[in-house]
Amino acid sequence: MLRIGILGCGRIGKVHARSAMQNSRCKVMAVADAHPQAARALADGSGARVQLADEIIASPDIDAVIICSPTDTHADYIEAAARAGKATLCEKPVDLSADRIAACLERIAPAGIPLMIGFNRRFDPSFDQLQQQLRAGRIGDIESVSIISRDPAPPTAEYIRRSGGLFRDMMIHDFDLARFLLGEEPVEVYAAGSALFDKNVRAEGDVDTAAALLKTARGAICQISCSRRASYGYDQRIEVHGAKGMLRAANIHLTTVECADQSGFHTDPLLNFFLERYMPAYQRELDHFIDAVASGATPSPSGWDGLLAQRLADAATESARTGRSIKLES
Repeated sequence: MLRIGILGCGRIGKVHARSAMQNSRCKVMAVADAHPQAARALADGSGARVQLADEIIASPDIDAVIICSPTDTHADYIEAAARAGKATLCEKPVDLSADRIAACLERIAPAGIPLMIGFNRRFDPSFDQLQQQLRAGRIGDIESVSIISRDPAPPTAEYIRRSGGLFRDMMIHDFDLARFLLGEEPVEVYAAGSALFDKNVRAEGDVDTAAALLKTARGAICQISCSRRASYGYDQRIEVHGAKGMLRAANIHLTTVECADQSGFHTDPLLNFFLERYMPAYQRELDHFIDAVASGATPSPSGWDGLLAQRLADAATESARTGRSIKLES
């Protein structure tokens, strides 16, 4: 039984708590949040106790921590957990600075704790199955990957202000997914973005609509399209073209019922938010983390995966700012 402490009781903390409560191999022992009411609400729902974050990390009856606090606390908490010998699952990103992430990974290396970064889309059943078929050679050598990721509506102004920008906040999931699917590292990034519809985004100097083009040393290409708005729901699609064919993962609808009449073919709407769309992925993510801790294996995505995704996000941000293609150091 893995005894877990949750640091951060907001939206994503609740998601992880729900996954843990549905898993017989772990138990939420304690929760912490800067807002006492949020901590108490999650504690009441999970049967956990409320403590300060530092107390949870130091507690002898906690085996692992799940970090769901604001981004600027992640690296410090990871380092504290490593000193305490606690396995750690940390929501992305480790930090908005790639240099800070690299320093964090260097500092915790001697402790040898399992560190997993929460790129949950790798654990989506459809995306995972697609990647397995790619690695098995189902469509031969990969030539191009297309990823579409569009949120149903923009986040709040406060969220945008602390997000680090669309490339570091939203598209970073797609950068990790690109590496996961390509099976090789991108060496060049070109990106463009616009503030087309959200006044809060424009006020913060951010973008709400963006595209990125990644290229590997072999020449395989990944194109990513992101938007903070989609009038028809949460749009999450992948298509991979290879030498022997194509693999794709489609959107998920409320039901699979389809009606055909004189005006065309009609289906139910898409699942409208990431909590609905990716809840199975969060559950499978926690299973993987528990397996890794129990076996002593290195969990994936690792801290290194978090660093490489951040470097891609930084390169895309720079490319969109300058209009230049950015070469990545090997």
